[in-house]
Amino acid sequence: MSLQTQTPFTAPVVDQLSIRVVVDSHYELILPKETHRFVKIDHVGGIPGRQMTTLAGEWGLSLHLESVMGDVRAGYLLDFGYTPEILNRNFSLLDIDPGRLNGLILSHGHRDHFGGLDGFVDNLRNAMHDEISLFVGATDAFRNRWIEEKLGEESDGDPTFVNWGAPDRSALLQRNVTPVCCDNPHVLDGAFTSGYIQRETFEEVTGGSKVESVDHFSQAERRGELEPDSHPEEHATCYIVKGRGLVVISSCGHAGIINSIRTAMAVSGIDKLHAVIGGFHLMVSKPDYIEHTIDELVRLAPDVVIPMHCSGRNFMESMRRRMPDQVVGSNVGSRFTFGL
Repeated sequence: MSLQTQTPFTAPVVDQLSIRVVVDSHYELILPKETHRFVKIDHVGGIPGRQMTTLAGEWGLSLHLESVMGDVRAGYLLDFGYTPEILNRNFSLLDIDPGRLNGLILSHGHRDHFGGLDGFVDNLRNAMHDEISLFVGATDAFRNRWIEEKLGEESDGDPTFVNWGAPDRSALLQRNVTPVCCDNPHVLDGAFTSGYIQRETFEEVTGGSKVESVDHFSQAERRGELEPDSHPEEHATCYIVKGRGLVVISSCGHAGIINSIRTAMAVSGIDKLHAVIGGFHLMVSKPDYIEHTIDELVRLAPDVVIPMHCSGRNFMESMRRRMPDQVVGSNVGSRFTFGL
């Protein structure tokens, strides 16, 4: 179904949304206070009562989402970083209550987003609700993915790929965590997921991972070859903030950040873009591709853009030049609150 034929559904509207960075690769202990017209920014320095320790960063992403609708609060953990050690450490230091999680969300099937999941569930399952779900964009989230093993610039010959693994669905079920497949837009408590991200702009699917062919009649499958990963399982997590508009959280943006935004707009029927947050996967993109992306962001006119994870230094520098009033820097532990 294309964006033009997508039928909007009734998405929930929240009074307030708070997004806390639990895992990302960037952490500074001391940051100046920041203010912004459209978002309250709270950075974390020292941990009260824990002067001899700090938060830790690693490659990957995990975000704690909490919304307020009237007197009802709802919380989700979106993605789980690369390792349980860092996720569990930061989750504890930030004093997030696992008993207030309404569910878990996995944006897509890359290890830097699911790697901490099993260890997180092992550590805190008894503190969560008796029934809790893991929302995924498609069953492809549980497929093994392969990445190229980097052997240095001197290596010759064909690239070697190593198995990057996949989330363990059986282990989740054994711990009473129920996977829920959200191929189509799915309403959560206060939020919604985008469903399949339509690919209708200039953007290319990026990421570099490979998957085994599922076409049992293809020559590639018969030869046991790997094929490029098109990420059909990737979905965005979204909110509508009362009086402000749509907030789109793209954990990695393999299908394209503009595609993600336009899909969220189409399925919700909301064309006012309040904020875009997360990984935009532009870290190795060419300058003209980055500028084209920013051209589209300028047209979409978000109030706030918060790049994280794989967005890339060049994208951030261009954003500071072209959209200085909208772009906001991020840090592990930072909390961004919308709808004040």
